[in-house]
Amino acid sequence: MQYVTRQPKWFRLLQDEIKDKTLKIGLVNFNDDSFFDYVGLHGAENVETFDVKFPRVSDKIKWKDLFPEWIDEDEVSAKPTCPEIPMPVFEKYEELDVVIAKVPCKKAGFGFRDVFRLQVNLVVANLLVRSGGSWNNNNKRPPYAVFIGDCGPMWEIFRCEDMLLHEENLWVYKPELKRLKQKILIPVGSCQLARPFPEQGQLAMDEIREAYVTVLHSSEAYVCGAIALAQSIIQTNSTRDLVLLADDSISPKSLLGLRSAGWKIKKIKRIRSPHAEKNAYNEWNYSKLRIWQLSEYDKVIFIDSDFVVFRNIDQFFSYPDLSAAGNDGYIFNSGVMIIEPSKCKFQNLMNKRFEVGSYNGGDQGFLNEMFVWWHRWPSKLNALKIFGNSSHRDLRDDSYTVHYLGLKPWMCYEDYDCNWDKVESQIFASDSAHERWWKVYKKMAVELRQYCALTPEMNARIIKWRGRAKKAKFSNGHWRIEVKDPRRHEDFPIYLLFDN
Repeated sequence: MQYVTRQPKWFRLLQDEIKDKTLKIGLVNFNDDSFFDYVGLHGAENVETFDVKFPRVSDKIKWKDLFPEWIDEDEVSAKPTCPEIPMPVFEKYEELDVVIAKVPCKKAGFGFRDVFRLQVNLVVANLLVRSGGSWNNNNKRPPYAVFIGDCGPMWEIFRCEDMLLHEENLWVYKPELKRLKQKILIPVGSCQLARPFPEQGQLAMDEIREAYVTVLHSSEAYVCGAIALAQSIIQTNSTRDLVLLADDSISPKSLLGLRSAGWKIKKIKRIRSPHAEKNAYNEWNYSKLRIWQLSEYDKVIFIDSDFVVFRNIDQFFSYPDLSAAGNDGYIFNSGVMIIEPSKCKFQNLMNKRFEVGSYNGGDQGFLNEMFVWWHRWPSKLNALKIFGNSSHRDLRDDSYTVHYLGLKPWMCYEDYDCNWDKVESQIFASDSAHERWWKVYKKMAVELRQYCALTPEMNARIIKWRGRAKKAKFSNGHWRIEVKDPRRHEDFPIYLLFDN
């Protein structure tokens, strides 16, 4: 049989990058396949290959074992552990120039949760870091990675910025080893709490490019929340920038108030959620994807504008991308998360938004399909104001934040949490959490409080549901409270507690 002697483009690229030497190539997951037949390198010269051996991860280990819904974060009963992901004996493969991996693939695309695929990606990452560990001192070039298969590499591990070539089902990377090393030092899943990168905490203040960011779009309903969020972060003596992304629905007056509260404003064009119903509450919340465009920052912590922060959380900027608190099953809650802005990541997200689904039609469902390998933050960094049927309605004293689900505090009276007035919203009711938001409000400058005024419509809604709660004689008794909130409108006397 006669073979074509011209080598593939990717191989010629590597030969050009790594000149005048025999290429030492580590082969990952090629099993009994002939490597040269598979990649079309018949007749290649100056190539030495090494079959990287490692035990395949047990089929008994499922994705939910790596990403459990709950772990004992406080280590009351036991220290959380992760299942073992077997690795090679790395000492056998310390001088590799290239690692080539055949990526297992049950289905192409994002949202592919497969433990063996993760193992192959981690094997490649470890080989590269260990092979390139001394390249700086020896003036060697760092090793390269080649991935073959319809699924490609996991972009949570191999950054799109490091990609040199992509042709159909083949990818070539020249990874930045310092960043890649961070990836192999963190837990293999959310089965343990993420760990910070200590070297990031040693930067001088003028070297730090980090910011808190929130997004306002489609209406001004959350302007007050965003002002309170900024003020709460400032009240914790944070040293990071505050950046707010706003579309054209936010008026000049509101933008003035937001700037006065501490936000740097960046105007954006909103992005529609392709899987949301028309006019649904989450129709435009893919606008959150704009945070990946903030390339002037190395890292940003996104926080939804229905949060307030009670303790300084600047330390969490030293955690890996993407870190977040857990939600249900193996998914994370996108209400607060740390990401590394990236133009190519943003473009990938935009390109995939139509073909990749979302379980809830919004950004959280989409992001959980795009970032299946994420890292667990403590739940007290995203304390959800939701209690089910529990009679205990106090948040932990050591909570860093509160995520105000249900009716927002600024949409209620200061005197009590109006989530008590509706049966369907009582799971979100908490007097203590409500009071904590208003403590932030009372520390705000008077000129900022005007942005939290009740509209006549909001006031009428509260009176309507207070009247219904009184008629139903709800046992919580909040409808009996004498309201003194000066924000209420005298046009709607508080004694008119009837359902009209």
